[in-house]
Amino acid sequence: MSDEYIKIAGQHPSESIKQNSKFSENAYELDKQKELGNIEKAVSVGKTIADKVLDSVDQLPSQKLSDSVNMRLKRAVLLMFTAIAMLEKEIPSSVCADTAKSSFLKEISVKSPEFYAYANDSGEFSFYFLAFRRKIEVERRIGQTFAMLCSHDGDPVYQELGEAIFCWFSSLVCREVDAVGFKN
Repeated sequence: MSDEYIKIAGQHPSESIKQNSKFSENAYELDKQKELGNIEKAVSVGKTIADKVLDSVDQLPSQKLSDSVNMRLKRAVLLMFTAIAMLEKEIPSSVCADTAKSSFLKEISVKSPEFYAYANDSGEFSFYFLAFRRKIEVERRIGQTFAMLCSHDGDPVYQELGEAIFCWFSSLVCREVDAVGFKN
């Protein structure tokens, strides 16, 4: 064999080796979670939470101005964000969390394509994720973000409404995840 076919690796593995290693880890984790029955549970909890988002949009306590379609959309986006953030936070395996989020989003897109399109195109998730990932007074910051997105920046009524929606739906998602009983 001639020397042109021999490669000498340096101190750091190439990106392709790192990617293959990460792929192998994810494949192993996926197989493990399938064996435990957790993938099926993740799909189920994702669908359940999606149904709760869609069912809850019209059942939330309404304020004087919140009967408009725009306000319902703002509340629904907050619910959708809360579901995604809490599924990611509460499900122990990242593979299962990703599966649950994927199942959730697919269910929303099938049952309410207009809402799904609005949520994806609005950019509102970015503001909520900024508030959430700071990990400082999360509930209050989510409430402030909700008020801002509703064009009522600084309005304590809208801030409290956003905070209440976030807290209520966070606890609902946590209960659903606990009820599924993911195995380790």
